[in-house]
Amino acid sequence: RQLVAEFQNLEQDDAILAEYVWIDGSMENVRSKTRTLRSSKPITDASTLPEWNFDGSSTGQAPGHDSEVILKPVTVFKDPFRRGNNILVLCECYTPQGEALPTNTRAHAKEVFDKVADHKPWYGLEQEYTLF
Repeated sequence: RQLVAEFQNLEQDDAILAEYVWIDGSMENVRSKTRTLRSSKPITDASTLPEWNFDGSSTGQAPGHDSEVILKPVTVFKDPFRRGNNILVLCECYTPQGEALPTNTRAHAKEVFDKVADHKPWYGLEQEYTLF
């Protein structure tokens, strides 16, 4: 516990840990990987972040012979688990040719919502629990 606290309290200067997060090919599991970015100010706009990639054959999102998947940042949140200006970056997954992967249901939803934007559509999520 003390060792973890020592590392959490290290000075980061202008280093920001950006945890890129996406849903994998099972549509049930969340994957992530971290990169270090340099910024003297907090990062709040996903459009300023670089795209990244990963091997989609290891996550069930691409065949082994053509496995590159592109992570496109969509939104940014302050990382609640790390101190400093570190962030969580929620991402969509695309092919290198720019096509949304079949598991990227957000891209399709955005397309539909954009078509009816004048009606100001919205939706909510509901979670139900049973306690025994």
